[in-house]
Amino acid sequence: MEICTVTLATVGDVVPLFNAYREFYGQQSDLKGAEYFLMERLNKQESVIFLAYLDEQPVSFIQLFPIFSSVAMKKAFILNDLFVVEHARKQGVAQSLIEQCYSYCLQNDARYIGLETAIDNVRAQKLYEKLGMKKDDGVFHYIKYW
Repeated sequence: MEICTVTLATVGDVVPLFNAYREFYGQQSDLKGAEYFLMERLNKQESVIFLAYLDEQPVSFIQLFPIFSSVAMKKAFILNDLFVVEHARKQGVAQSLIEQCYSYCLQNDARYIGLETAIDNVRAQKLYEKLGMKKDDGVFHYIKYW
């Protein structure tokens, strides 16, 4: 397995995976829109994307979005997107990508890395807990959609 940071030159490798990720969550296929969205994030330095390759084929990506902790006066990251193609699952790809994110956050002196997942996504919850993440029962999260 090889893990690389996605750049403007390699963004094309992640576009089909990002599109499949969105389809998994009930969105219509939109390769052009996916490419535009990812290019915009990279151009504006609004995200960090790591891409995993097996046998030189892109099989998984993970995307971090930077935020800030005012109290700690440090950068923090939201692990927003993680997707592994079906044939590459249960091979340690997701774990390797999360560990890459941890390393990146430590190198950038981040206060924390956070994520949200569906209540019924038990497989992912087990992986996150295995890798040292804990449920934050001390706060409520609120959201308003438009």
